[in-house]
Amino acid sequence: MFERLKEDVRSVFDRDPAARNFLEVITNYPGLHAVWWHRMANALWRRNFKWLARMVSNFARWTTGIEIHPGAQIGRRFFIDHGMGVVIGETAEVGDDVTLYQGVTLGGTSWNKGKRHPTLENNVIVGAGAKILGPFTVGAGAKVGSNAVVTKAVPAGATVVGIPGRIVKRADDDREGSSDEQRRKMADKVGFDAYGVTNEVSDPVAHAIGCMLDHLQAMDKRMDKMGNVLCDMRPEYCDEQLPELKKEDFEGAVEEESKP
Repeated sequence: MFERLKEDVRSVFDRDPAARNFLEVITNYPGLHAVWWHRMANALWRRNFKWLARMVSNFARWTTGIEIHPGAQIGRRFFIDHGMGVVIGETAEVGDDVTLYQGVTLGGTSWNKGKRHPTLENNVIVGAGAKILGPFTVGAGAKVGSNAVVTKAVPAGATVVGIPGRIVKRADDDREGSSDEQRRKMADKVGFDAYGVTNEVSDPVAHAIGCMLDHLQAMDKRMDKMGNVLCDMRPEYCDEQLPELKKEDFEGAVEEESKP
């Protein structure tokens, strides 16, 4: 038990730069207190002392501002930063090394019995005010942005923002052929000013443009290969040149479009 307590305290130091010393953490972190009370309540719940478990849970809510149903399953090194207003439902499942910020809700969308709350796999981070509603899984290492409302499954390593929640970055966005430098070269080649198109931008439009540039690059490589084959078959084919795309041609069109 004491090893688990030490583990909890170390997780606070790992994830909160404001934590200064051991005494401060164990006495002034309501997120930590809520987790400790929940372990007691969950033990009572599993032993069928339901009413007593709810009483412990309600006492923890009154003292910490954090409501965790005693039936919820919580993993190791779970950290709730600030904590006020956090709600975790009965059938929610939280993996190891998960971090929640204030105002987060792990809620349900049905009054039916059974699984109705989300499952958060290991290393998930949920920003302040986010709502994750329904019996689906948020994959390992995923990030949910502040105030997002998520009602569908989130792949591992993805980033979700907005209302309703939309994926703005996937774990495979760093695949070969989609680096910022390669996208920039393709944008320059086709005469497109790809400002602000990076893997770190939480913008679905920028993400879509980046995917289009990746597709253009793949098609460009394929056309080059086909052209080389045709040149070997018909050397005169190599004399045909494609017209060059110039940035100024596109800039003029944009200026005309922007005029009232």
